[in-house]
Amino acid sequence: MGAEALLHAAVINNARWCDAVCRSHGYPGEFGGRLWTSAGHALPFYPNAITLSPDVTASEATASQDPARSFAIKDSFARLDLAPHGLTRLFDAEWIALSPPLDGDDQGWDTVATQGELAQWEAAWAGGGDVTGLFQSALLADPDCAILACHRDGSLVGGATIYTTDGVTGILNVFKIGIAARELLTSAVRAVAALRPGLPIVGYEQGEDLMAARAAGFRVLGPLRIWARGSAVP
Repeated sequence: MGAEALLHAAVINNARWCDAVCRSHGYPGEFGGRLWTSAGHALPFYPNAITLSPDVTASEATASQDPARSFAIKDSFARLDLAPHGLTRLFDAEWIALSPPLDGDDQGWDTVATQGELAQWEAAWAGGGDVTGLFQSALLADPDCAILACHRDGSLVGGATIYTTDGVTGILNVFKIGIAARELLTSAVRAVAALRPGLPIVGYEQGEDLMAARAAGFRVLGPLRIWARGSAVP
């Protein structure tokens, strides 16, 4: 898969993951050829619109927003200026991709299978933050989704979610507890390759996590930008 096709697959895959999370809360999104939208939800960390094409206009991206409510947009190609539409630029990141290793090894990774395990995983992911119930049990029944937990010496030391669509596997929500970022991510990649063999692994990162991803072998595909108004922080 060429770089342009891989970038497109990463964008669509991420939108499908966001749609799955929103759907699990009763807010299924709508896919157009150029934009995904789920305007009614107020979930933390998840956008209300995602651009699927680099030529989406600011007016298109913001058409479904209600000025009286929080609203967030993932500008998948970092091409829009949404400040005139009342949104604030939160952060920039980079889409990343990795060809999977030839042989996967789970390295102590397990698939979360029960509501109790999911609650424990979410508490560790939140790191003491006030986030509960974001990851619903419906995700455990989604064949495209897997929620992974890494244990060392009986303790939960990291985790990730993966979502497989459009010829790629997206890796998201990667977290670590008392373990180096590169070590955790390298281990996670091998676990993903074992579970979803032969598929490119995609995602997006920023800052130190982007540095760790590049050190683990990921390459950069292109920029994205997050805009929001109110309490929406995707």
